[in-house]
Amino acid sequence: MEIKVDLKLSEFAIKELKRTKEENELGDETLVRVQVNGGGCSGFQYGLNFIQGDEVDEENDSVEDHDGIKLVVDRKSLLYLDGTTIDWVEDLNQRGFAFNNPNATKSCGCGQSFSA
Repeated sequence: MEIKVDLKLSEFAIKELKRTKEENELGDETLVRVQVNGGGCSGFQYGLNFIQGDEVDEENDSVEDHDGIKLVVDRKSLLYLDGTTIDWVEDLNQRGFAFNNPNATKSCGCGQSFSA
């Protein structure tokens, strides 16, 4: 079953994911799973990690290509991530992936936890 998700990666996020894949010698078959889990200081927290193709659940996962980065999102996380843009931020105060999520009603200072 095909599941569509409106999840975007910024140019900076794509560049950082490609750099990390190359630095860690991860091949083209490596995908990026984006998910939402219960926890964190605001109720939900974001997850972002590398997986292999055999870890994709074709019944419940959406896989979309973003300029060579294949994002995998499960059906449950889709409810919370629809419309989200993942960016890479690097400045004096923060270095890492930032989730700009229009569904988040409140987020904590770390930027990795939110409530909806």
